[in-house]
Amino acid sequence: MAIQISSELLDGCVLGILNDKDYYGYALTQKVQESISVSESTMYPVLRRLKKGDLLTTYDEPYQGRNRRYYKITPEGKKQFGIIQQEWQDFKTGIDKMLGDDQDE
Repeated sequence: MAIQISSELLDGCVLGILNDKDYYGYALTQKVQESISVSESTMYPVLRRLKKGDLLTTYDEPYQGRNRRYYKITPEGKKQFGIIQQEWQDFKTGIDKMLGDDQDE
């Protein structure tokens, strides 16, 4: 069984990674793939959606005669990341209780 990740959770993963440092698209995809299975073709629509929502901004840097487009989290993105973190903790606690992994009892 493959567990599907929601778009909101994927947004949170991207924002969390970019909260630490800026990444260009391919490197960001590789970083996400270190933890979850996601295709490159899935990542670029996520990045466009986050940019359209003013949660990310972009800038270009030259690299070996080409430009790399870097993604940077905005102040609004940092705020949204905090909201997603809290929602994830609440969700995770509920799932842990149902799966018998509740450490508090």
